[in-house]
Amino acid sequence: MPVYCVSYDLTKLGQNYASLHDELKSSNAWWHHLGTTWLVHTAEAADQLSARLRKTLHDDDSLLVIKVTRDYAGWLPKKAWEWIEQQL
Repeated sequence: MPVYCVSYDLTKLGQNYASLHDELKSSNAWWHHLGTTWLVHTAEAADQLSARLRKTLHDDDSLLVIKVTRDYAGWLPKKAWEWIEQQL
C-alpha cells in the first residue's frame, strides 16, 4: 500500500479541522507532526484519497496529495523516520 503526503490550507479563519482530521485518521495508518501535513498509509489511489478528503473541505480550501517514495529527506523526530521506514 502506498503512503501519501497530505497537505491542506483551510482559508476561513477559525475553521473546524475535526471532520478532516477524523477522515484522515480513518485511513489504515497515519502520522501527523507538522501542522497541516499528514502522512497517510492507504490502499486508495491519490485521486480517491483526495476525493474522500475533499468532502470535508470548503470550495476555497486547498488540498495536496502526493505519493511518498524512498527518496526523502528532512529534519524530523526519530519516531517519524521509524514510522516512514515501517510503512514504506
